[in-house]
Amino acid sequence: MLGHLQKRVALVTGGGRGIGAAIVRRLVDDGARVAFTYSKSKDSAIALEQELRMLGAEVLAIEADNSDIEQLGRAIVEVHARFGRLDILVNNAGIAIGGVVGQVGMEDFDKQFSINVRSLFYASQEASHAMSEGSRIINIGSVVAERAGFPGYSVYAASKAAVAALTRGLARDLAPRGITVNTVQPGPVVSSMTEGFEDLVKSFVALGRLGRGSEIASLVSYLAGPESSFITGAAITADGGFLA
Repeated sequence: MLGHLQKRVALVTGGGRGIGAAIVRRLVDDGARVAFTYSKSKDSAIALEQELRMLGAEVLAIEADNSDIEQLGRAIVEVHARFGRLDILVNNAGIAIGGVVGQVGMEDFDKQFSINVRSLFYASQEASHAMSEGSRIINIGSVVAERAGFPGYSVYAASKAAVAALTRGLARDLAPRGITVNTVQPGPVVSSMTEGFEDLVKSFVALGRLGRGSEIASLVSYLAGPESSFITGAAITADGGFLA
């Protein structure tokens, strides 16, 4: 744990499984002290916390539902109280509810925007109060912000396009304080979202395979570190050529 994030404190939302867990592992490997939130993945979140602590890492798992901004706010306060600072926020938590036009209920529409956009803005706003110059906010968007790719994802795609737009605005707002804000847009990755559809999804990817959570985490690691200090307001795609 002698990486480029020594002495830094990170919070990853939705870090109990999938891409979020891969990001937690990578930031720990890079030397950061890492807190992460979880909601429905309690068993895997606690197991991840215990595993990393046994390796000597300073890790804190916090139960918090991103659809509830009060819970999210308390999580941010808890991180600052525990570690005394907050340098990196990774807004990873998100949901996708499929459905073609005519089948999507407004409750599902609102839920996707609430978690994918509203909570991201709230977490960024609250975390920024605790951040100093050189801090990083990294939002996990999606390649569907550029190309929906499949029927049934219009609302999800719209929410992720909003993430990219919000990132640009936040980058402008926080630039005077030396805080950078960027979006990572993963393409198809091995996850519960692609389970059962792997062969179909791979056919749309130039490299002919799905991505790995560790590959997304490596990009997050770069954006969290000092060498990315001149990058802000960017939407960087890691999609294996899905958009090529």
